[in-house]
Amino acid sequence: MSKITGTTAIEIADCIRALVQNGHYHPGDTLPPVRELAETLGVNRNTVAAAYQRLTKAGLALAQGRHGTSIATAPQAGEQEGLSGDTPLIDLAHGNPNLNWLPDASPLLAGRPLRSALYGEDTILPELRAAGLSWFADDCPPGWELELTNGAVDGIERLAAAQLVAGDKVAVEDPCFLGSINALRLSGMQTIGVPIDDEGMQPQALQRALEQGARAVLLTPRANNPTGCSLSRRRAEELKRVLAGHPNVLIIVDDHFALLASEPYHSVIPSPATRWAVLRSVSKGLGPDMRLAFVACDAGTAARLRTRLAPGMSWVSRILQTVVAACLGAPAVQQQIAAARAGYAARRAELRSELIAQGIRLPPPADGLNVWIPLDRDARDVAYALAKKGWLVRLGSAYDVQAQSQAIRITVSNMQDGQARQFALDLKSALR
Repeated sequence: MSKITGTTAIEIADCIRALVQNGHYHPGDTLPPVRELAETLGVNRNTVAAAYQRLTKAGLALAQGRHGTSIATAPQAGEQEGLSGDTPLIDLAHGNPNLNWLPDASPLLAGRPLRSALYGEDTILPELRAAGLSWFADDCPPGWELELTNGAVDGIERLAAAQLVAGDKVAVEDPCFLGSINALRLSGMQTIGVPIDDEGMQPQALQRALEQGARAVLLTPRANNPTGCSLSRRRAEELKRVLAGHPNVLIIVDDHFALLASEPYHSVIPSPATRWAVLRSVSKGLGPDMRLAFVACDAGTAARLRTRLAPGMSWVSRILQTVVAACLGAPAVQQQIAAARAGYAARRAELRSELIAQGIRLPPPADGLNVWIPLDRDARDVAYALAKKGWLVRLGSAYDVQAQSQAIRITVSNMQDGQARQFALDLKSALR
């Protein structure tokens, strides 16, 4: 191995970092023991230990207790939602809304100027600010402020980066949305999976995660992806009581399905909370390309969020805001959103009915674009059997944090007439 040099923790860490970048160290390579390297460099063991801790916090090294410290594997983007290309299978894994139920904004823009904004102008269009203030009015503690981000996942990542540091623990639902898992992992956060049931995150499990040092909590109040569960009023109050005992924990509420949700919103933010944010994206109702989310948060969190926006772009594109404002203000679009809400509910209900008719056990009715199907056998075998019958499904394990799901997730948005029945028959056959 190449020689490590340095007399301070920063110098030693920087040297090892350069050795990794130059290819002298590779992922999985073990660094010299602390005592050995300290003797070689003629420094205190605490200096080497501090250098290794610095590398670990930066995600460049992995501390393995008695097995020492090794070079970490570079983070990967991870599994993504989306269409599966030219597959001959019927794609029930994609996670997308129905393209035909998304509004066409072009007729709404006639006569609307698409003027570029200049530095220093108000970062939120007046009509969008009014829409956001109205949307959150009954759901947030007093004194909240409104911001915009480029979608919900962008908001989660910016909030975490503004309030946390690499290595901090974040309590998340288990199973958890792919985008949220990836955003936190790539930001260097440690995720603690909190089990969920039919009513959402389990309070006692959340309490344990907070006692383990979680500095933030990320949860979905409605249409959890992948399971579709929503918080009941009773569960929200239970979670609120748990969080009241930890007033300095950052609470991030990802209400991503708010435009289309059939279930009511129940707040988990207690009055003692000092750091909180509620995000509501427009992508499910207006389309994934509408990368805009409203963020309601306390004043301190809003100030920190602005610092995360300022270095690059201090506002979400005003042109995009104009398009979103036109959609949200159009009665025809509101009618289309209502029709889509009813359409997704009908397709969920149809698939559930067909599965139950085949004797397949399901959780209670849920919300969102998907149906979650727990299995009593290896989900990979079931998915393979379904693929041979022409169906592409998403494995539940893709959403696992620490748990090990045996389940499949079915996106119902593009299912055609008669497909639910055939899928239920084929799934029953695959389970034999």
